[in-house]
Amino acid sequence: MAPPPAQPGQTLQQRLLALAQTLQFAWFVGHVTLLLTTFRYSISYLTLNYYSRWAQFSYRTAFVAAAATYGIVVFKGYRARAKSGKGQGSPLALVGDENVQYLAMALVWLFSRQMPLALLPFTVYSIFHVATYTRGILLPAVQPTATGAKPSGLSDTIGRFVKDYYDASMSLVAGLEIALWFRILGSAFLFTKGSWILLVIYTVFLRSRIAQSTFVQGMIRQVAARGDAFANRQDSPPAARNAWGTFKGIAQQAHNATDINRYIGGAQPQVQKKAQ
Repeated sequence: MAPPPAQPGQTLQQRLLALAQTLQFAWFVGHVTLLLTTFRYSISYLTLNYYSRWAQFSYRTAFVAAAATYGIVVFKGYRARAKSGKGQGSPLALVGDENVQYLAMALVWLFSRQMPLALLPFTVYSIFHVATYTRGILLPAVQPTATGAKPSGLSDTIGRFVKDYYDASMSLVAGLEIALWFRILGSAFLFTKGSWILLVIYTVFLRSRIAQSTFVQGMIRQVAARGDAFANRQDSPPAARNAWGTFKGIAQQAHNATDINRYIGGAQPQVQKKAQ
């Protein structure tokens, strides 16, 4: 999947052609496509034309691109395990792979009714993947530097951007994924077609994210702290306090009953992997 090392004397065209023949370049193109189509859909959404032909095309294409990028990563992992002679693992272990989870959700969103909020987590991931690929692979192919030479100014700028904003952006993704669950819950209460099935599927996905992502865990703690602060205020209605207490109790019971460690790897701790 990685591009071949540049050979001395290669022209720019030869280096770019070698780059374009790799799966990793297809992965990069997928993320760029997702960003461009999301931007195009955003224009339609802001102008209240979110069901126009262009808007629907952009929305669906964004999720096709998302499915393609995560599918490439899943295939890469499968091929690596096959080459090393390692087993592919149990179906539950496969489902526990974050990239498989995002691939599955991209396909779910592709065939579900439009929900613009669902695009945003994928978009944030794509921004960082495009930035990382550009800095680590595309720029060296366009303008090779001697071994040990100082990186270009653009490369340094991209590196600082990733370093400075990665953690905050992953927390933003966690917040968006939690907000999306409440958005789907609202649709379910309104009995929107297919919303209850979507709620079940997304709840399973979000439960896996809670088990695997420290960013989601941190956001859950923040939401719980704010809920507790509101419930403990003297001017909070007793009904609101009781509802919050009931919701927390049900959520905790559901969390314990669906602990993925009971089914994958016993009591072994989860190793967090970055979705690609």
